[in-house]
Amino acid sequence: MYRLLTTLGRGFKERIGWKRLGIAASILIIAFAITTLVRTLKGVDTGVILTALTDLPPGHIALAALCVVGAFCTLTFYDFFALRTLGKKQVPYRIAALSSFTSYTIGHNIGATVFTGGAIRFRIYSDYGLTAIDVAKICFLSGLTFWLGNLVVLGFAMAWHPWAASAMDLLPPAMNRLIAVGCLAGIAAYFSWLAMGKDRRELGQNGWKVVLPSARLTLLQVLIGVVDLGFCAMAMYLLMPAQPGIDFISLAVVFILATLLGFASHAPGSLGVFDAAMLVALPEFGREQLLATLVVFRILYFMIPFGIAVSIMGGRELWLSVMRPWQERRRLNEAPAPPPAPAAVPQPVKRRARG
Repeated sequence: MYRLLTTLGRGFKERIGWKRLGIAASILIIAFAITTLVRTLKGVDTGVILTALTDLPPGHIALAALCVVGAFCTLTFYDFFALRTLGKKQVPYRIAALSSFTSYTIGHNIGATVFTGGAIRFRIYSDYGLTAIDVAKICFLSGLTFWLGNLVVLGFAMAWHPWAASAMDLLPPAMNRLIAVGCLAGIAAYFSWLAMGKDRRELGQNGWKVVLPSARLTLLQVLIGVVDLGFCAMAMYLLMPAQPGIDFISLAVVFILATLLGFASHAPGSLGVFDAAMLVALPEFGREQLLATLVVFRILYFMIPFGIAVSIMGGRELWLSVMRPWQERRRLNEAPAPPPAPAAVPQPVKRRARG
């Protein structure tokens, strides 16, 4: 049996591979989401959507915008925590905040976050002596923060309101609660493993090794992910239609599942995937009203931050390529000329006495 599994595993790696499987899964998710979205949007009245947009309370939109700002402020600590975990103390917080905000925002909107976000991080951190391996470790630890926060919130929320996920995963509430308990048990086991000592927290080999944070620091790591996710879910909750109404915990379950599905699809901005998941999971709301909510959320969470991030990176590249060399040349031209070296004083020639 062991030999059979080994042979199958070797054949899978040689003929298919995890990369091809991931691409196929992403295409399948996107295709299914687009099909579902097209079917759901049949008969939608555009005029009703515009009316629903005007019906959204301005105060709720303003509070949702503040929650989005809070989410992105929390997001800046993803990279900062990873840098301090790796011992890269030469990188200040402002650079970590710049890298975390721009890499996530641009990468998530363009798609293929692992590659686009990693390229932006390397462009920024290379000025501080970080290598490609260091950037890969930062991406790994930042991703770990994201997943730990999502699993903790999803575990507690789905254990409390398991029926909220049934419309999306088509599983009975008892099964959803069992899955939630399994997530929480896995988190508890992870903390127990971290508490066993530093030697067990070391991952990788040869040139790629990373020491995971201790159990106490992992609590902080989880808190960063939870606060970030809480701000995002609260922004969506504030934009939801007043009728028929939904509690925050149930919406958090739906929001997290839709976010994870969109993240797994690698679609630019989770476009189509996130929206289809929300529409399917919340059939009790009018489609036009829910679409109005999704439009405003996309503007606040995707479009505006994307424009800011692109402007910041464009301005930085302009400064690095034009302004900084010009300032260095100007500083060299305005620097005072060094004083002339003193003339050498001739030394008298000593003559040897004749014997």
